[in-house]
Amino acid sequence: MADTALSIPRRSPLTGAADRLAAATRASGGAVRLAELPFLAQTNLRLDAKGAAADAVGLALGLQLPLQPNTVVRAGELTALWLGPDEWLVVGPPGTQQDLESRIRAATGDAPVSVTDVSAQRTTLLVAGPRARDLLAHGCPLDLHPRAFGAGRCAQTTLARAQIVLVARDESRAGFWVLVRSSFAGYLTDWLLDAAAEYV
Repeated sequence: MADTALSIPRRSPLTGAADRLAAATRASGGAVRLAELPFLAQTNLRLDAKGAAADAVGLALGLQLPLQPNTVVRAGELTALWLGPDEWLVVGPPGTQQDLESRIRAATGDAPVSVTDVSAQRTTLLVAGPRARDLLAHGCPLDLHPRAFGAGRCAQTTLARAQIVLVARDESRAGFWVLVRSSFAGYLTDWLLDAAAEYV
């Protein structure tokens, strides 16, 4: 039987915004850097943090799930974000979501877990540069000072009234990931571009 499924190329919710984001980066003279990181694999994981399954997932992925609230653990190309006492978001390179889900399911066996591919739910905006914190502070209620929200921290919060997951990246000058629902991505991009005009 012939395969009749249509092959539709993936389309980011911010298709067409790359030029505007790059122009804002150039106009700021490097004060802020804005870009989309489309199609990152995102797997939501819920399980007992104190159970054997958590250790097994850590071994299977090569990184331990963070146990401290609002923290991030990174190993290689994978990043695990603490979202709650029994909930994490594992982020990986584009196209790896099936592999991530398979590895987690194989590691947990019959343990009571929830593993959900949420890659299509959100896109990721990169906000970096020396004025990145100032830019985000215009619309985020968190204290973004490095002492309060330094490298390796994450939080579910809002930015310009849009719900986001904010991640302070741990690499030098890497800035922030802003994980935003696809339906709000265009709105939030417009807001960021408008706020970044201050640095032109």
